[in-house]
Amino acid sequence: MKQNFLCYCIILFACLITLPSNAQPNKMIDPKDSLRIRELNRFWKEVSRTVEAGDFEGYKATYHKDAVCVFTTGKNKLTTPIALQLAQWKKGFADTKAGKNHDKVEFRFSQRVGDATTAHETGIFYYTSVDMNGKVLGKSYVHFEDLLVKKNGVWKSIMEYQKSVATQEEWDAMAK
Repeated sequence: MKQNFLCYCIILFACLITLPSNAQPNKMIDPKDSLRIRELNRFWKEVSRTVEAGDFEGYKATYHKDAVCVFTTGKNKLTTPIALQLAQWKKGFADTKAGKNHDKVEFRFSQRVGDATTAHETGIFYYTSVDMNGKVLGKSYVHFEDLLVKKNGVWKSIMEYQKSVATQEEWDAMAK
């Protein structure tokens, strides 16, 4: 049960954001990169909104139908299709929507690479889950990577890779 919850916490990756405009604030941003980053900031904000609202269908819509999740944060290293992961995460979204808990995820980025229709994002996400009595159910900092594609003007995640557990110090070092 605890392992499933931890997996759920870590996997919920996706979600409430505090994004810096760019991981390297002193570097000049190419206008085409700036547009992509603005679009991806909106993508991550939507992912976060869906987690906080318990909007399962909205969250599901942020993934390509053939997306793959890769997990190497625990003792079990695995890859799974997004359909399987979504089935496992659905109850958590229902609990959030029903007010049984409050889930939140924030993202910070160390590298954002891409072009007009592809992106590779690297960083740390911070996920928290608190029940309606204020008890912390889960708290995780996770190094992650995500591959995204833009189809018909919409960004979709095609691979979510949760690489390793991060620390609060690493998170704080990536602050705006």
